[in-house]
Amino acid sequence: MEALYDQNQADVNEAKSEGRAELIPSIKVRHCCLLRDQRCVTAYLYDRLLRIRALRWEYGSVLPANVRFHMCAEENFRMTIVVLSQLQWFSQYKKSLASFMRSLGGGEGLDITQDMKPPKSLYIEVRCLKDHGEFEIDDGTVILLKKNSQVVLGVAWDILSCVCVMSVSLCPQHFLPRWKCEQLIRQGVLEHVVS
Repeated sequence: MEALYDQNQADVNEAKSEGRAELIPSIKVRHCCLLRDQRCVTAYLYDRLLRIRALRWEYGSVLPANVRFHMCAEENFRMTIVVLSQLQWFSQYKKSLASFMRSLGGGEGLDITQDMKPPKSLYIEVRCLKDHGEFEIDDGTVILLKKNSQVVLGVAWDILSCVCVMSVSLCPQHFLPRWKCEQLIRQGVLEHVVS
């Protein structure tokens, strides 16, 4: 684009100073090429921003190291500037989304990145794919998420006494609240086991 622009500038100056009208068609063709290239670059950058926005919804507020590496793997100086501005855009979008979520729910905040698909049940069966450490759910129960761990948290409703009964048993999967583990599923720590 710079080469086309420079050639056009030189031909425009020459056409003006020397009155060469035969250069005007080539100037117009190059100008149309520049406008087309500009539209293509703008469309490309807009598509990149949409993909970066989708990364925030898919992975959460912290990008995995491999995704961040591939975003920063450009060698060209001009592309490095574009990549840095894309990372800045991701950071700003992340802050804007967090600010918006804090403003929802009467000051308590609401995480709208949860339940990306309508849930069929409140608890889902998950398998731990890699070591994560302690994981606490709302009732204070702490579960140690280790690769192929054997603890299952089950919840049942006791009709006779009208209370919710928590039980811990040995099993290859976990039954956890969907909204608490969706983020970990997207990060690859847990795997949703479909029975």
